[in-house]
Amino acid sequence: MKRINVIGTTGSGKSTFASALSRQLSYPYVQIDQIYWKPNWQEPADEEFLPYLEKAISGDMWVLDGNYNRTNSIKWKQVDTIIWLDFGFIHTLFQLVVRTVKRASLKRELWPGTGNRESFYRSFISSDSILVWLFRSYGKNRARYSKLMQSVDHSHIKMIRLQSPSEVRKFLRNTGNRPSQTDQARYNAKI
Repeated sequence: MKRINVIGTTGSGKSTFASALSRQLSYPYVQIDQIYWKPNWQEPADEEFLPYLEKAISGDMWVLDGNYNRTNSIKWKQVDTIIWLDFGFIHTLFQLVVRTVKRASLKRELWPGTGNRESFYRSFISSDSILVWLFRSYGKNRARYSKLMQSVDHSHIKMIRLQSPSEVRKFLRNTGNRPSQTDQARYNAKI
């Protein structure tokens, strides 16, 4: 496991898990949302975004968190492991609501230099609501990722499906260097 893509529906804990795994393995952590989002929630053109992603994962070792299907041809050209966080809908919804309330309350910038912050309006009321996105995408993502796990086109990639927080904690305990107590506590607190 040298080039890892962590996937899962919104709210599944991709960033928390990928960040902990990258620290544990001492690999660079690449957050696809940080590369993608521009200030004021502006979306870049693919001509701008895709070369930047390619450069970010040009190294020999990395942990990338993010889905963005249009990036598969770039990220999976090099990836050797895909880890799918596949928690049940209720668990994922609960995690997403807790995360969203915290982010909207604290109003911290999500990705340095973007100024992007979650707000209660954007998160719960607007047509761009992350909660609405979960309801729209959860079933589709599950079907797509299930198909991916069985695809012969990607048989050269190690596929790992983690279906509960306990499976995630066990995976972290048994992978590479043992996670620090701080990392394990940080992950447990978020899941």
